[in-house]
Amino acid sequence: MKWIWSVLIVAITIQLEAVVYKYDVVIYGGNVAGIMAAIQCAHMGKSVALIETGTHVGGMTSGGLGFIDATDPEIVGGLAHNFFQRLWQYYQDEKNWVWEPPRWILSQIAKNTDHSNTVWTCEPHVAETVFLQMLNEAQVPIFYEQLNRTDGVYKNGTNIVRVEMKSGNIFKGDMYIDATYEGDLMASSGVSYTLGREANSTYGEENNGIKPNKYMPLRIDPYVIPGDPSSGLLPRIAPDLGGNAGDADEAIQAYNYRMCLTNEPLNMVSIAQPEGYDEAQYELLFRAIANLKRQHYFFKLSSLPNRKVDANHSGPVSTDYVGMNWDYIEADDETRQRIAYEHEMWQRGLVWTLQNHPRIPAKFRDLYSKWGLAKDEFADNNNWPYQFYVREGRRMLSDYVITEKSATGKEPTITDSIGLASYHMDSHAVKYYVDPVSHLVKTEGGIYQKVPKPFPISYRAVVPKQDQCTNLLVPVCLSASHVAYGSIRMEPVFMILGQSAAAAACLALDKQIAVQQVAYEELKAKLLQEKQVLYFHK
Repeated sequence: MKWIWSVLIVAITIQLEAVVYKYDVVIYGGNVAGIMAAIQCAHMGKSVALIETGTHVGGMTSGGLGFIDATDPEIVGGLAHNFFQRLWQYYQDEKNWVWEPPRWILSQIAKNTDHSNTVWTCEPHVAETVFLQMLNEAQVPIFYEQLNRTDGVYKNGTNIVRVEMKSGNIFKGDMYIDATYEGDLMASSGVSYTLGREANSTYGEENNGIKPNKYMPLRIDPYVIPGDPSSGLLPRIAPDLGGNAGDADEAIQAYNYRMCLTNEPLNMVSIAQPEGYDEAQYELLFRAIANLKRQHYFFKLSSLPNRKVDANHSGPVSTDYVGMNWDYIEADDETRQRIAYEHEMWQRGLVWTLQNHPRIPAKFRDLYSKWGLAKDEFADNNNWPYQFYVREGRRMLSDYVITEKSATGKEPTITDSIGLASYHMDSHAVKYYVDPVSHLVKTEGGIYQKVPKPFPISYRAVVPKQDQCTNLLVPVCLSASHVAYGSIRMEPVFMILGQSAAAAACLALDKQIAVQQVAYEELKAKLLQEKQVLYFHK
């Protein structure tokens, strides 16, 4: 019985040490949306808590995604624009060019007058430094906590009254913002959402649902013994498409890590063969290389300052651990950690294989062997990115759903815009499968569909249905179809939506009304005052 009393004493001690915090606005998620939301709340005179679920703020922008996708920089205003200006200012100082002489990053500098002093590529640690500077100036307190997702959200009717962390600490707010990539606070609050892909028929779309790849440049035999179906399939290959083109399913586009690599020997950490390395997991890579007919890159090397690159997925066999993330979003925290770790091991193994394996031709080994992890990035995480690239999580189901028609301008103009998106509708593959005609490997789920011009994002898409929750805003896992989300899911857009959602939260707080009742004209006036870009007039 002694051990039972010990457990009870520990439990009581933890409960006694738990702290109750009270703020006007509680923001869960310290990525770019959460950061901009917190700063906006502070600027509007509200007390605000920013809760980061990991150990570093900034999400993907400080977690490896240094080559920041913006497409049209002119749509980026407000606090987001200020962030990119601060990056420009940082790189004007010659002492910040440690590993190479100062240079312009030409491919990502906007050329118009308003945005000429902005930079759109950066080193991860620089992004985090700038974010912390902005948060410190706004005097925003940061808490490093994780939500008790089982029963940690308490509501009074449609109002969230408090949220409890796994530590036992409690945060009480009058308004809440879920800025996580996963949508955890939203889901735990009883707000309706969807996962995976809708059928094309759901919203009258053309690029949603199951989407076979019509073109596969690499001829890869799917069977353990090439040409012999009886030998079984290689790892991670499905026997068929899993349904008809355009059908709905719960598959989720692939995740990875955006590695920050360098070819500067004095700042490089080599990637060793990972523990538990299984050569069979890379058979797709070996066969892809064996069938190449022209130059091919197995991951991108997008230039960053100081002889670094943002290494991202490129092509059908690359850093994405295709098909192995489907359970991540709804999993408990321990399972999520395991899935993320498996992705890291796959990716480390991919790099090691390309650099060292005898089945890799010398020209590829030579190409990749010069790169290693940057020693001055992610120093407290073995130089591996902090942020798992959750490209798509839950998507809220509100009274308005942004669809492919919104992105392509095929439906009436939105009259309650809180920001613009301009990137292509972009989704990564969800699975490998055996093509029934060629009996070769194909990918399924990839989308890269251009949008004709920047399109507005409705305020109604970031607020839940009023009968579900009246003091929550969701600027990241907003109400959008899978294919439309492929354009929205860019870091500058999340910055924009985070700031706009926070402005709405503060206006609702001032008038003691539900977020759904905020007068758009009043919100619009505030956003324009904050120099947000709400409509595209070219």
